[in-house]
Amino acid sequence: MDNTVRTGTELLWSALGGDPALVDRVSYVGPSGLLPARLPVMDLARATVAVAGLAAVEREGRTGGVRVDDGAVATAFVSERHLLVNGRAPVNFAPLSRFWRASDGWVRTHANYPHHRRALLDALGAQGTVPAPEKAVAAVAAAIAERKAVDVESAVYAAGGLAVAVRTPEQWAASGQGREVAKRPLLTRERLDDAPPRRRSGPLRVLDLTRVIAGPVATRTLALLGADVLRIDPPGNPELPDQHAETDIGKRTAALDLDSPSGRRTFDELLDAADVLVTGYRPGALDRFEPHRPGLVIARLSAWGDYGPWAERRGFDSLVQAATGIALTEGSEEKPGVLPAQALDHGSGYLLAAAVLRSLTEQDRDGGTRLVRLALAQTGHWLTHTLPGYEPERYLTETDGPLGRLRHALSPVSYEGGPAGWSRPPGLQGRDDPTWLRA
Repeated sequence: MDNTVRTGTELLWSALGGDPALVDRVSYVGPSGLLPARLPVMDLARATVAVAGLAAVEREGRTGGVRVDDGAVATAFVSERHLLVNGRAPVNFAPLSRFWRASDGWVRTHANYPHHRRALLDALGAQGTVPAPEKAVAAVAAAIAERKAVDVESAVYAAGGLAVAVRTPEQWAASGQGREVAKRPLLTRERLDDAPPRRRSGPLRVLDLTRVIAGPVATRTLALLGADVLRIDPPGNPELPDQHAETDIGKRTAALDLDSPSGRRTFDELLDAADVLVTGYRPGALDRFEPHRPGLVIARLSAWGDYGPWAERRGFDSLVQAATGIALTEGSEEKPGVLPAQALDHGSGYLLAAAVLRSLTEQDRDGGTRLVRLALAQTGHWLTHTLPGYEPERYLTETDGPLGRLRHALSPVSYEGGPAGWSRPPGLQGRDDPTWLRA
């Protein structure tokens, strides 16, 4: 088993508080070279899926192993690209969701939802182009080209839209939000009280208040494992149809106006009977709907974290990649790039599902209301700073000899009890005697 794969799984399982011995149950198979990138995306994908499987077998008390197939993992991490609805492929990014050249760099926008599209156009003075998509693209391009990237970011967010300036890793690390992310763990798990263990009859009940990819992947995974997942969306702002088709498999979905008295009563009744609440809106947006329920497992997912100057900002995977330096790491001199999958979304989804399952396992044993918090920016930081990537220095050594000090590659041929390296360095060319060594 690849040491990087094992290390990634071990790191995540440790962050989840799992028994280290269980990591030995994981096996990795399948084709190699999938999800190629400069950053170790495939290792992130394998590890997050592995801990979701480990958390499931632990909770169910199974004694067997967890099999992680690279082919299945890579396909699942780009599952939205494989979706067909009656033979029709979905549009995963709307025309106004893309990189734009600013006067001093690049901006990334997200405008898949109609209200975000309107806010973007309003902020850039392009409201009149709404009926004509091609004119909207031209108008947005022209407006952004005249402004600094951070000015576009500020204006669009102030209008309720979504845009971020593309930053280098160093610029992100020096920013207020970047510093806050760097000093925190990948995820936090808290016990809020001493509520007794819950007595459950029937399937696990999961109330799902998430959208787009990360949160829905987490709840889709819980549904796969037998949970009764009920997703709630506001009546006037449903999930995009293709997103629903892709991420709501295994679930039931309902429209509920939480601002109406009847809708709030229904929601409170659902929450009273729920075992798990998963939320994926910006921090604080649902606080008034989350009164304390003893014995509940609460899982909160956000883009940037519920701390720092960006605590109340909305965000998506593509924007987090742009802001944190990932886009420039994966790009070229001509233009920022992207990861081969929306790996922050998918990885966070499987990791959140694992955190929920581990919290339920601990709650069954020790009781207590449980809170799990995870942010896409934290997953991005783990990918870029914690998960071991390809570092050639790890596979190099230095040897002294007649030619001086040589730095050279270690042999890739390695086995237990085998040689760690060569028995002699290269000598001066042509200076050895033309004889065999004596036995």
